[in-house]
Amino acid sequence: MNTPTIIEGRSDAAIADWIAARLSEAMEAQGGPVTITVPGGSTPFPIMAALLKHDLDWTRLVVWPGDDRVVPEDHAASNTGKLRDLFEPAGAEVVTLTEMEAVPHFALAWLGMGTDGHIASLFPNTDPQVDDPRQVVRLTPDPLPPEAPFDRISLTLPALLASAALVFVIRGDEKRAILNQAIAGTHDFPVARLLRAATQPVTCFT
Repeated sequence: MNTPTIIEGRSDAAIADWIAARLSEAMEAQGGPVTITVPGGSTPFPIMAALLKHDLDWTRLVVWPGDDRVVPEDHAASNTGKLRDLFEPAGAEVVTLTEMEAVPHFALAWLGMGTDGHIASLFPNTDPQVDDPRQVVRLTPDPLPPEAPFDRISLTLPALLASAALVFVIRGDEKRAILNQAIAGTHDFPVARLLRAATQPVTCFT
């Protein structure tokens, strides 16, 4: 495990600045599309809105949801639909996550985390493994979150680890405690399994 870099107290705009700098570096380093994966939930979308104010060639960006609820894209619970509304007007491509997709190497894997240590939709009950031969998996959280009682589709641990860098945005004392314990290796939640296997730079905004 690479020891994560912890950055505290940054605003949405400052986090967006950091992500924009990483995307700019990736675009300068390679020709063609630059692919990232991003989280859903309430925390990331204001950061994404700030990110899109940056002057980048958004037509070169390909955005993969890290996970989604198994609902139509026009459903209020769809991460993909929200991502399309944000990114497609700027010219970026947004991918629909399906079990048949061949997952690329990501320039950046952006993740959130739940208070149960889940990442993407890899909840503890799904027992995610770093050697899973699958890249995308359909699953059912247990217990189902009452605010989103839907089956999920998610990138697996090896798909998330196929990235040049990992970045977490985690808010709140409870989640920070879970993250600290994952870094210390004192639990085996999905986030801890990812961090143990990570060899790329890991940055955590808290």
